[in-house]
Amino acid sequence: MSSLEPMLVFYPQIKLAHIICVVASGVLFALRGGAVLAGAKWPMATPARFLSYAIDTTLLTAALMLLTILPSAMFANGWLIMKMCLLVAYIGVASFALKRARKSRTRAICYAGALCIYLFMLSVAYWHHPFGIFSFAH
Repeated sequence: MSSLEPMLVFYPQIKLAHIICVVASGVLFALRGGAVLAGAKWPMATPARFLSYAIDTTLLTAALMLLTILPSAMFANGWLIMKMCLLVAYIGVASFALKRARKSRTRAICYAGALCIYLFMLSVAYWHHPFGIFSFAH
């Protein structure tokens, strides 16, 4: 018996926590990004930023727990590597949407781009395929 096998008992709860945090993180980004584009100040205030940090930290913790307890064969086709690459791209583009872009047009483009990356990342995770929703096209 592996030292991680007892953790499999908690797989459903960890996966549920991960999914809830994925949705909460996406919804919070969509709200904050839309509000930034509308000129609101609250999205960059301390409570909104700390809520985002808390959700994303919980999300990452649950993801790492799932990574350690699932068999490596689960990740054989590269979908997880694609998801991690998309996550890096999402974080970069989203940071421009929220604060780093100087012009509102650039912020709007980055906001739309971040939402598209987020949705594609969801499809990669859902279908466990590096091409996500596009895996059905071929």
